[in-house]
Amino acid sequence: MDIQTKDNKIIITLPATVNLEGVQRLINYLLYKEATKDSKAKQEEVDQLAREVNKQWWQENKHRFLPG
Repeated sequence: MDIQTKDNKIIITLPATVNLEGVQRLINYLLYKEATKDSKAKQEEVDQLAREVNKQWWQENKHRFLPG
């Protein structure tokens, strides 16, 4: 593994034998951290919003999963 900084960026080089699923999970986590770095939301607010979104999604899509 090699880690460098160049042009205000971090470059990580990994061997091809590294588990890609694990690397993708790590990348997803880093993208999440970057996207939420300036958020003032509290975890309980995020959890409530997630519940509301999931409830609405289920109401709109349950017909696809349950028999008529």
